[in-house]
Amino acid sequence: MNAELLKGNLDLLLLSIVGRGPAHGYAVIAALRADSNGLFDLPEGTVYPALHRLERNGLLGSAWATEHGRRRRIYELSSAGREALRTQQSAWQTFTAGI
Repeated sequence: MNAELLKGNLDLLLLSIVGRGPAHGYAVIAALRADSNGLFDLPEGTVYPALHRLERNGLLGSAWATEHGRRRRIYELSSAGREALRTQQSAWQTFTAGI
């Protein structure tokens, strides 16, 4: 996978996964890996900073929760995140239709 192509689409990938429902960071990583048949096997050092940036930019909200005895930060789309996801999906569809 071309790193530049991934970098330009990381937000869309993450928003798409979190858009399915609230998830903690490792679940996001696992979903990306599973849904892409291993193509998007991204390291924590890529995903967590991007999740934090999306949260700082108001596209994600988060809260601490305890699951299976572990405390985890659960991310979910904000209203702005839902709108950004729709906009980015539309742009992606337009782009791929042009190819």
